[in-house]
Amino acid sequence: MDRHTEIADFLRHRRAAITPERAGLPADARPRRVPGLRRDEVARLAGVSTEYYTRLEQGRAQNPSPEVFEALVRALQLDDSEREHLTNLLARPGTARRTPPAAQRVRPGLYLMLQTLDHVPALVTGRRTDVLAANRLARAVLTDFDALPANRRNLARYYLLDPLARERVHDWARIAAETVAILRLEAGRYPQDRQLADLVGELTLNCPEFTTWWNDHRVLRRTHGSKTYHHPVVGDLTFSYESFQVPGDEDQSICVYNVEPGSPTADALRLLESWTAPQQPARDPTGRPRD
Repeated sequence: MDRHTEIADFLRHRRAAITPERAGLPADARPRRVPGLRRDEVARLAGVSTEYYTRLEQGRAQNPSPEVFEALVRALQLDDSEREHLTNLLARPGTARRTPPAAQRVRPGLYLMLQTLDHVPALVTGRRTDVLAANRLARAVLTDFDALPANRRNLARYYLLDPLARERVHDWARIAAETVAILRLEAGRYPQDRQLADLVGELTLNCPEFTTWWNDHRVLRRTHGSKTYHHPVVGDLTFSYESFQVPGDEDQSICVYNVEPGSPTADALRLLESWTAPQQPARDPTGRPRD
């Protein structure tokens, strides 16, 4: 990933998304040849020269001071994910995390937590949206990640490449686009991640919508929200999920799909839980397994 190109494209897309009215700028008579703000308008809002902002957008300026950075965040109205992404893009090459650590391991305590959360779907994801661990209900609601080869257990591959995901995931386009935005944020953190580059190439070739979403330069760190899945056995399941970073490993997140007590989803999930429960061997009246 070319750092200068990424900075230029990200800043251009963000200023294109803000109208002068939204930025609080008065109307003027100049023809507007670009959507959103002009470079000189961003510079004025941030309190810097147009020349400096132009050099910054072209990736030719030195790292901005903290004061200038904060002014740019305000001028472009960046949210927390966009702010994090811009921080990563502007980091000096010698200080940025260029490549991720090789191994992704889930510590035993997290596996135990997933077993404890056996009444709702829960999973642990790592870099590139890799699924590192998933409990039984998560595998039943989404797909059986454990049945896939280890290098194919990935949420982006599931949402964007699995034909069944388009049928099972309600509001598929929104969820898929958000997943692409998560990958974009990851690319800013680890621009030299070879496995991420391979994943992006695979998605580009095999998902018709991917290139449009990727080129939007939208970024997202998923923290909470709602999702609905259509299960072929128990019907629609609506969850409010919470996703948070694992203490001690900022590259891992645990996502828990919560349900409203007494809701149709809670009833359906109990049915699904019993349907997917491991079969226990039959026992005779003494409690011994029967042959």
